[in-house]
Amino acid sequence: MQKQTSYTAVNTYNTLNELTNRTKNVWLVLHGIGYLSKFFIKHFSSLNAEENYIICPQAPSKYYKDDQYRRVGASWLTKENTLIDTDNVLNYLDAIMKQEHIPLNCKFIVLGYSQGVSIASRWIAKRKHHCDRLIFISGVFPKELTTADFPHLNEHTILHHSVGSNDPIFDPKNVARQEARMLNIFPNIKITNHNGGHELNTSLLERYLD
Repeated sequence: MQKQTSYTAVNTYNTLNELTNRTKNVWLVLHGIGYLSKFFIKHFSSLNAEENYIICPQAPSKYYKDDQYRRVGASWLTKENTLIDTDNVLNYLDAIMKQEHIPLNCKFIVLGYSQGVSIASRWIAKRKHHCDRLIFISGVFPKELTTADFPHLNEHTILHHSVGSNDPIFDPKNVARQEARMLNIFPNIKITNHNGGHELNTSLLERYLD
């Protein structure tokens, strides 16, 4: 018999730069499977440090990536107990945002990379958060989300979708189907693909701020 209980958990997250009165953009960035937040956040070091403050949550489920038990990665969700784990992850993100006290005058940017796309989109959908930029990179948009989950996003929210044309994980036909579905949900989404693989193309980061 499978039973259920609840308990208080503690998790870490990483930040880059300082949140000051000169900060213009606050980024919430969700890494992909196999990453640790302390490494993923380095992808954003090219952004202007005075104007950009980066918050990078840590996926809670860690595992060893090699047979020598040296390299550690992490995962947000699996097909096992997905609903419960999703609730736990969203509660964790809520706690981070409550702790960070993001100023209202800053642009709020939510970026999901790879598996982080599923977390970013679900958090925005289920918590009805507003953001100035919503960016999906090299990830699968959750099947259960529809137009009805995003009535709170208005014309001021700019959305981006990006996949590498040489990404070995995604078949071009599946990419085309996902893009069509996302255009149906977000008619104004900007699709900015690149010639790379399954990667976060840092050269596009500044473009997302335009």
